Amino acid sequence: MIVGARLGSPLVVGLGADENYLASDPSALMGYTQKVVYLQDRQLCVLTADEFHVYDGDEVRVSTSVQSIDWDAGDSDKGGFEHHMLKEIFEQPETIAAAMRGRLDEADATAHFGGLNLDARQLRRAERIILTACGTSYHAGIVGEYLFEEYARMPVEVEYASEFRYRNPPIDQNTIVIAITQSGETADTLAALRESKRKGHRSLAICNVVGSTIAREADGGVYLHAGPEVGVASTKAFTSQVTVLAMLALFFGRMRHLSSLQGARMIEELQAIPDAVARALRCNDEVKRIAQKYHTATNMLFMGRQYMYPVALEGALKLKEISYIHAEGYPAAEMKHGPIALVDENTPSIFLTPRGSVFDKVMSNLEEVKARRGPVIAIASEGDHQAADYVSSRADEVIFLPDVPEYLQPIVTAIPLQLFAYHVALLRGCDVDKPRNLAKSVTVE
Repeated sequence: MIVGARLGSPLVVGLGADENYLASDPSALMGYTQKVVYLQDRQLCVLTADEFHVYDGDEVRVSTSVQSIDWDAGDSDKGGFEHHMLKEIFEQPETIAAAMRGRLDEADATAHFGGLNLDARQLRRAERIILTACGTSYHAGIVGEYLFEEYARMPVEVEYASEFRYRNPPIDQNTIVIAITQSGETADTLAALRESKRKGHRSLAICNVVGSTIAREADGGVYLHAGPEVGVASTKAFTSQVTVLAMLALFFGRMRHLSSLQGARMIEELQAIPDAVARALRCNDEVKRIAQKYHTATNMLFMGRQYMYPVALEGALKLKEISYIHAEGYPAAEMKHGPIALVDENTPSIFLTPRGSVFDKVMSNLEEVKARRGPVIAIASEGDHQAADYVSSRADEVIFLPDVPEYLQPIVTAIPLQLFAYHVALLRGCDVDKPRNLAKSVTVE
């Protein structure tokens, strides 16, 4: 017999044939069962191999709803790859396409979401959006801030859920709070969502796990449909979150000021992204070679501007998570306000320099690092030979990626950064899928 109780941290019962399971996250049950029951706070469960019962806090037996987790048998294995993380990096063309499937409405030049559960009047009345998240999801949220401000013309704030839950900011009734989470069980994000709901604010969730606590408690939301993410360091969830945020920006933009021509162009550009990501993955061998050159470094800097700034944050986080190298991400111009003191011949800097509105500015920042003998790795766009020659003549290493619209560059430029972290960690003998001190879902404060 196993007895479990939930209070704060998540708890899920897995139902098998002549066997039952108890876990904090359904991903732990992958390969054993697809049927789960999520416990609510202050509920108890009693499991044997043959049956299970759930009780409330007064020990009264309650009925439960069995959820079916949508994963394939192959999701629990490595699919011929050396690690789950590498498999999930290479799954991204498919997971990005899955995030868009059935959601792009070419006839009306907009996006369509079936689970928002807010009527058109509530959505049009929204005057402000707060995105709250932790870790990688927070970085996706910063990309979302830029997307909403540019295409929906809405003021957006991005908050660390761990801070937002304890603050008491003035929020008017026309604000929508959107929680972003892969697992749907992140303790801080759940607490931030609950605090928002307690004060009467409309809430949505961008989540990957069907039936998870945050997915159930939000007023509505959007599932990523990325499939289980086994590697602790999030990869495919990040690009799927950015894809969903781009579609939400299109959706809100078309309700406000975007023309049908602009909407149709965005749809066409979004539909081309899975192929661009597939082509970006061809840089794997080149990234591996560069990783062999720099894997002994003890510090690295990641620099980008505008849409590339949150990608710099994410690239640094990936490297820290799995290789244990100290790394920091910055807006490239902020380097002169302190971090440039760290630059020397032993501190590589990765500059995100795809073609865009601030290309010349970023190249100026890159040259400042080179002037101080800092090694430079540049991520650049294909197709512009003049810009390519300019980057190549100044950087020590250049990785060229497919040229995509500026607002979609975070999806493509994340690929070589994920691969770089993976190969560096492998060369340093680290456990890529299960890095030290980390858990897939942060279910306690």
